[in-house]
This record gives sequence, structure tokens and C-alpha cells, in this order.
Amino acid sequence: MSSTDAAQAALAGEHACVYGYGVAGAHLPDGGEPARRALGAHRHQRDALAAAIRAAGAEPVAAEPGYTLPEPVADDAAARRLAVTMEQRLAALYADLVAAADTPELRELAARAVVTASVAALSWGGEPAAFPGLDDRVG
Repeated sequence: MSSTDAAQAALAGEHACVYGYGVAGAHLPDGGEPARRALGAHRHQRDALAAAIRAAGAEPVAAEPGYTLPEPVADDAAARRLAVTMEQRLAALYADLVAAADTPELRELAARAVVTASVAALSWGGEPAAFPGLDDRVG
């Protein structure tokens, strides 16, 4: 996978997280403040990644108008499961970008994002992973 392809895949994952946290936040107590913070963090990361893609001479992939969720979200528990799933999937996309990155700056951005997504998954109730973003591939 090329560096640009991996960056575009990670950007698509960020777009999906922005969408998903909008859904999750509507079903969390306290007005969904943790989801709003996560939404802001993913918007910031999305913008940084899009800038890196532009700097590499490519046009960043656009967000889809909507995304299929892994399950219906109708309560707090489902919203938390969605957040865990999104963060774990995003960690895997960023792990791919770590491997494919063609500059130290992009590799650092991706490595930091793997850690951030993994910690976020834990904060939503996910299980710790020995190799965040890679557990399904290491055997």
C-alpha cells in the first residue's frame, strides 16, 4: 500500500468517526460531553491528515454523506460499543499508515494516532490490546 493510499484510508476512517460520534453523542448521558470532545479531536486529526495529504500533492478523500453503523444505536451501551469499534478500526488504519508512511512526519502523526485511538477505545470500555491496531494481524 502506498503512503498516500494509507493516508487516504485513515482519513476516510476519521470521516467515519466524525459521523459516528455525532450519532453516539445523542445517546449518551450528560449531553454527550465525552462524545463532543472526541468529535472535536477527530475533526482536528481529520484536518491535520487532510493537510498532510494535500502537502503530498493529492486531493483528500471526501466524507460520505452517511455511514452504515455496525449495530443500531439506541442507548448508552450501544453508543459506547460504537465508540470502541470506531476507535479500534481507526487504530488499525493508522497502524497501516505507520508501515506505509514515506516521511518521518507522517509516520509520527500515524504512530501518535494509533496510541490516541487505542487509549480512546479503552476509555469507552474497550479491552486492552497487546499490539493496538495490529491484534487481528498478529498471531
